[in-house]
Amino acid sequence: MDERQLIAVIEPVLARHELELDALDIIPAGKRVLLRVTVDGDGPEGHGPLIDDIAEASRELSDALDDSDATGPGAYTLEVSSRGVNRPLTLPRHWRRNAGRLVRITTTAGETFHARIVASDEEGVELLIEPEDPRPGKGSAVERRCAYADITKARVQVELKRQDKEED
Repeated sequence: MDERQLIAVIEPVLARHELELDALDIIPAGKRVLLRVTVDGDGPEGHGPLIDDIAEASRELSDALDDSDATGPGAYTLEVSSRGVNRPLTLPRHWRRNAGRLVRITTTAGETFHARIVASDEEGVELLIEPEDPRPGKGSAVERRCAYADITKARVQVELKRQDKEED
């Protein structure tokens, strides 16, 4: 399987569903090949695609791949998913789509901290670094701007219940 040919088939299908190809993994699995397509997009609220959008794109993508020569003569399994929270934030659009989320950041200087994404642009991100101890009187949040070039690793942190959200 040729990655360039696969991308040429995949990207137009995803574009029709307002999705972007984030990653394509071609993984040999015995006599078959696993095509793992990771997608991203703004979605209706600007924070990523909806599962229904991915499902529709997946069905159309399956048909397009079956009709093309890009997959070659062998059998393959198609897996389409969103980026999820386990993938690192590497592009400005990743930061924009995760505004308001808590992230763990490691800088080029070796510093590691948790911060909430306030805003982002093409050069960097505005962060609110939360105190280590969230109890009242135990420190206050600090605003900081980081250039993407100064960040070596950043991942969204799963929050089961945000402290600043009121109960419904």
